[in-house]
Amino acid sequence: MPSQRIFNRLISDDDADLDSLSEQARPHVAGNAVRQMVAQALQSTGDQIVNAKTVLPWLLSALGAPSAFVAFLVPIRESGSMLPQAAWAPRVRRQRVRKWVWVAGAAGQAAATAGLALVAATAEGVVAGVGVLVALAVFALARSLSSIASKDVLGRTVPKGVRGQIKGVTTVASAVVALTLGLALRVWGGDTAGVGVLAALLGGAALAWAVAAFVYAAIREPAEDIEPEAEDGPGWVVQARDLWRDDAVFRRFVTARALLLVSALSPPFVVTFGTAQGEGSLSSLGLFIIAQGVAGVVGGPLFGRLADRSSRRLMIGASLAASAVIVAFLALARVPALEDAAWLAAATYLLLALAHVGARLARKTYVVDIAEGDQRTQYVAVANTLMGVLLLAVGAVTAALAAWGSGYALLLLAALGVAGALVGRSLPEAERA
Repeated sequence: MPSQRIFNRLISDDDADLDSLSEQARPHVAGNAVRQMVAQALQSTGDQIVNAKTVLPWLLSALGAPSAFVAFLVPIRESGSMLPQAAWAPRVRRQRVRKWVWVAGAAGQAAATAGLALVAATAEGVVAGVGVLVALAVFALARSLSSIASKDVLGRTVPKGVRGQIKGVTTVASAVVALTLGLALRVWGGDTAGVGVLAALLGGAALAWAVAAFVYAAIREPAEDIEPEAEDGPGWVVQARDLWRDDAVFRRFVTARALLLVSALSPPFVVTFGTAQGEGSLSSLGLFIIAQGVAGVVGGPLFGRLADRSSRRLMIGASLAASAVIVAFLALARVPALEDAAWLAAATYLLLALAHVGARLARKTYVVDIAEGDQRTQYVAVANTLMGVLLLAVGAVTAALAAWGSGYALLLLAALGVAGALVGRSLPEAERA
């Protein structure tokens, strides 16, 4: 079968633990894995275009929106997709087949991205700023559905030992798209390229999510019985409180993940530095997109395999690496011969993007492997909701520090990364749990 050949070419299943799956799912591992890789790759392709750290800030600037709108992009994108998940969780656990939750989320992201394309093509100024933020909020809410369902479907249809590799493959696929996009913008995106180019790209991204929904719907997910407490249990706020209070592993995981924000929140400050040293044209945006793509191509397969071996150790290493990169960047930026070097920001962004690929693959693999069944759904939902709150808090603190200079914010994030590595050392290994 074609799916089996593709699976064998891309994935090493020597360490696959088929006992971690139900008997109904075992005959369909290859097909389900390939469908998830394709759908996730399409989603990641769209993510390269609907990027709140690079593309959307450039778009708002090009449309003449006030700079205040830019400050809301990352909080809306990240927190909007995380905060609702604990509230979604009871409804998701009432679904015997969870893939349709992901499909609904993908359809919502397609519609929201089409809205962004419409704003880019027709609006400007304050109207454009409001339109982008509203569409991004809808996008983030839809993404929360896909996020909460994807790990559950992965855990039901793909065995331990290969899950990290699957995420690694999708990372590489999206990175190839990022490289192609970045190179195109770098070569042809000079001063003459306008917002019409991004409007067309956003329309293509909407189509990618629509196709992803179609592919994901074909996954053969076993229908599982609904546990009684999933139908009539305590409210999600009480469940979240009890999980945080009673589950020490979960509590340490969320703490470590919060401290891993070093690799997620530091790149915008580096991009700001690079913009100050370089250009404001579309071609300069391409340089950072290229760096993102290179990080995915290099880090996807490498960190995917490392995540399957020990996602805990990968979390620790990624956190320390990001902190070290920030400290080195701040030190080099003070060297007179390098303080005006535009390449320094691009190189730093590349290294931080690599660290972030490792951190994302590690935490996603860890939470899938450490829990089973509906516990996994609850872990993902509550962790993401708590992360939404923590992201807003850390973002507010770093924004305040950035008023005195980006270096202070970066130093705080570097310190958080070291603390995250220390917390990660206290986590148990998950891959053979």
